[in-house]
Amino acid sequence: MAKNMSGLSREFIIHPGETLKEILEDRGMSQKELALRTGVTESHVSSVVNCQKDISVSYAKKLEYALDIDASFWINLQGNYDKELADFEDVNKISDEEFRILKHLNGIIKHLKQIGLLEQKLQGPMLVIQLRKFLNVSSLIRIPELSQAGAYRLATETKVDPYVLFTWLRMCDLITDNQQIEQKLDVSKLKEKIPPIKELMFEDVVKIQPRLKSYLAECGIRFSIVKHFRGAPVQGVIKKNSDGTLSLLMTTRRKFADIFWFTFFHEIGHIIHGDIEDKLIDYEFIKNEAEDRANKFAENILIEAEGYSAFIEKGDFSLPSIKRFSVEQNIPTYVLIGRLQKDGHVRYYQYRGEKVKYVMEEG
Repeated sequence: MAKNMSGLSREFIIHPGETLKEILEDRGMSQKELALRTGVTESHVSSVVNCQKDISVSYAKKLEYALDIDASFWINLQGNYDKELADFEDVNKISDEEFRILKHLNGIIKHLKQIGLLEQKLQGPMLVIQLRKFLNVSSLIRIPELSQAGAYRLATETKVDPYVLFTWLRMCDLITDNQQIEQKLDVSKLKEKIPPIKELMFEDVVKIQPRLKSYLAECGIRFSIVKHFRGAPVQGVIKKNSDGTLSLLMTTRRKFADIFWFTFFHEIGHIIHGDIEDKLIDYEFIKNEAEDRANKFAENILIEAEGYSAFIEKGDFSLPSIKRFSVEQNIPTYVLIGRLQKDGHVRYYQYRGEKVKYVMEEG
C-alpha cells in the first residue's frame, strides 16, 4: 500500500473507472453493451473500468446518453481524481532542496504560526505545501528568481537572505491587508498630524503604537510594527494599495527610542516627498538622494535645524546643557543624545542612563 509522507494512502484515491464498474454491475450491463451504446471499442471500456484510462469530456457525454447520468458527474469524478492524484504526487516529489529551505526558514515560520498566518500543527511536506500557498509559488526554489522581478525586487547585498526577505515581505502584506481604513492617502493631513505625533515621544511605550495607528489611519495610512529577522535588513516598507491607501511597516530591530523615532519620521519623509511608486523597501544599507532627503527631513522634524546648529557651535555637551536644550525644543532628552551620538559629538557609551529602550509588540 503506497502512502505519502503525510500518511495518506494512494489506495484512497478512487479512479472514476471504479464507479463506472459498480454502475455496470448494478445494472447488469456488460462492458460490450456499454461499448456498443457509446460507440467505442470494448477494449476502451475495459481500460476505463480497470482504471487504466481516464474519462474524457467527450466520453463523459457519451456516458450521459448511455447511462442517463449527467456528463458533469463523470467530469467531476475525473477532475477530483486528477486533483487528488496531483496532490499525492506533489507531496511525494518535494525535493531535498525545498526541505533545506524550509529548515532555513524555521524562525520566521515559527513566528507565522504564532500570529496565525500558518497552521500550528503542520510540519514536513504538508508545511512545504502550505508555505508554497502562503507565498504564491509552485516551489520554494523559485523564490530567488521571483524576488528579483517587479515590485518585489530585493537587494543583492550579502546581508540579505532572499528566502527570509521574500517570506517577511509577504507577511507584511497580509498584516496590513487585515487593517480596514476608509480614508485615502491625504498628505496634507499627514503634515498636520506631525505635531501630535511628536507628542507621543513623551508617552509610555504601550500607548505609542495604537495612537500611531489611529493618527495614520486618519491620513489614509495602515501602520504596523513587525518582527525583525536576520536576513531581512529592512528598517521600513511602504506600499501603495489598490484602495488609495498606503501601508507603512517598521521593524523591531532597533530597540532604542531615538532610533525608532528617527526611522519613523524618515519613512514619513519618503511619503511626503512622494518617493513611493509602488513599493519602497527601505534597506538599512541603501544610500541615495531619496534616502538623504528622508534623513534630512527626519532630523529637522525632530530638532529645529538652526537651533541645533547654534547648540553645536557652543560646544557644551554636558548633560545639564543637553537637558536645557531638549526642554527648549520640546523633545525628550534621548532624541538629542541620539542625534549627538550619530553626528559624532558624544560617544555612544555616554549618557547610557538617559537612553530609552522600546519593546514594541508586533501587530
